Amino acid sequence: MSTWREQQAVDFMLDDCETWAVVGLSGDPGRTAYEIASVLKTHGKRIVPIHPDAPTVLGQQGYATLADVPFPIDVVDVFRRSEAAGEFVDQAVAIGAKGVWLQLGVIDEAAFDRAAQAGLPMVMDTCPAIEWARRDR
Repeated sequence: MSTWREQQAVDFMLDDCETWAVVGLSGDPGRTAYEIASVLKTHGKRIVPIHPDAPTVLGQQGYATLADVPFPIDVVDVFRRSEAAGEFVDQAVAIGAKGVWLQLGVIDEAAFDRAAQAGLPMVMDTCPAIEWARRDR
């Protein structure tokens, strides 16, 4: 049985996935999504802001929905409440993403099961910054 933070899925997304759609990313530098998107960029990841207002954030063009993005997405990184996260997991499956990352405190077991059934690696309730820090110990 898969765990929420299966190391193989974490390693795949951190090491092998370059383009990260960050759901809920706005231009507010005081928000956690902005901070983590900055960390992702520092690690060489391409950031794609996904927000209803489609703002340009950290120099990257935003899109209102995942379906609006005109190029492949490797990881869908979700900064939304647990009860809203499942729809983005389903959208990640629909667009052919390679993985889904639900941020610290975001848990949707039913969505995790749907992703697993679709063959999509997914982690929940952790953060890329935390996972990179674990590696640096």
